[in-house]
Amino acid sequence: MMTKNEMESALKAAIIDGLRLEDVTVEDIDSSAPLFGDSGLMLDSLDAVELVVVVEKHFGVAIADAEEARKAFTSVSGLADFICARKAQA
Repeated sequence: MMTKNEMESALKAAIIDGLRLEDVTVEDIDSSAPLFGDSGLMLDSLDAVELVVVVEKHFGVAIADAEEARKAFTSVSGLADFICARKAQA
């Protein structure tokens, strides 16, 4: 089982790769910054769909619906907590 810091780093790399973010490095992403909106990564609704696929593909964790995604996709840190909790339940 990965530590939270390891999970955050792996998640950042998966987001960069899965969403094809150019000119963004793992170090550029603040774990506590919002994923969506006018700050942080400034992802949009299309990115949200792709992010669901990234989480399922890279981490084997399914996101059931939009409500669950909204709760999980607050920040890299929040998403790492969600993934770690789901993996602990498995």
